[in-house]
This record gives sequence, C-alpha cells and structure tokens, in this order.
Amino acid sequence: MVSSRLPPKPDFDAIAASAPSTADRRTQILALIGNLVSSWTNNESLFIYVLMILLRTTQESAALTFATLNTTRARLDLIQRLAKIKITDKNLDKALSKLIERFNESTAVRNEFNHCMYIVDTNGQITHTQSMRIVQTKESLQFGEMKPMDDARLKSMVKATKDMTRINREIWEFLPRLEEHLLSTEKRPS
Repeated sequence: MVSSRLPPKPDFDAIAASAPSTADRRTQILALIGNLVSSWTNNESLFIYVLMILLRTTQESAALTFATLNTTRARLDLIQRLAKIKITDKNLDKALSKLIERFNESTAVRNEFNHCMYIVDTNGQITHTQSMRIVQTKESLQFGEMKPMDDARLKSMVKATKDMTRINREIWEFLPRLEEHLLSTEKRPS
C-alpha cells in the first residue's frame, strides 16, 4: 500500500466547536487583512487619475485603458513610459517614480496576504500563513515560506496599512502638481 503524502485532514467538527473561543483574534487578523487589501486597492485605483492626466483624456477613458491592462505591473509600466515622454520636470518625474516604487513595496505586502494559505490550529486560531510562491534556488524548488501570525506580524500589518495611507495622501498631493505641469507644458510654444 502506498502511503499518502497529503497532510492529515483537519478535524473540522473540533475546530468549529472551539472556534468561538478564538473569534476575537481571528476577527482582528481578518480586519487587518481587509484594511491592507482595501488600502492597496484604493491606491492602485488612484493611478487611473495619473493615467487620465498623462493621456489628457476623460476619467472613463483612463479607467477603460487601466482595466484593459490585466496586471498592476502592466498598468504601472504604461504610466512610467508615458511619464518619460510627457513629464519634463525632473523633480516631478522623480516624485512619480518614488510613489510607484513605494506602491510596489506595498504590493508585496498585499500579495503576501492575498496569495497564501491560512493555517489554523485545532481551536480555529490562525497561526501561520503559507506563501503560494515557489522559491527557486540553485539546489532546489521550495513551496512557499511559512510565517507565524504572531503579535509582531500583526504590528507589521498595521504599519503597512499606515504606510499605504501615507502613499494615498501623497498621490492625492501629486495629482494637481502633475496636471499643472502638463497644462503649462502644453501652453508653451514649441
């Protein structure tokens, strides 16, 4: 008989019976994940306005262009390429690059919680995440890193959400500067 390589099936009845005792912590973790995801999504959506300004088009046309590109990376690549040909102010271009860089850093955090398996113990407590990312080294392939959902990790999630809030405010501050710059460059005689 061949032994299975599958992990043991969880005792779902025992987990369900114990889950109420860990509900507060689980709710806290799920709320932190929700805050991360909604903050990231709001920030990504603000890049529609950057695209709208760079393309000198309507919000609807910019949103259509944005949605047609099926990855965040493709959307940001388009914005960066347009910026290279449209933005002549080096400081403004540098500010956009910095915003995109910081947004990309937040994307890594968002992906960490969107693309993982949540490990629960027999009490229904979320104890770990297992990344769905394949890590390839010279010697081997490894299936995702496992990380504890301890207090330090929860604190890092709060910090990441605060960082995303700052990025959001900075994008809002950046938008009128970008718009003003492009309007002023259009008025200049060639």
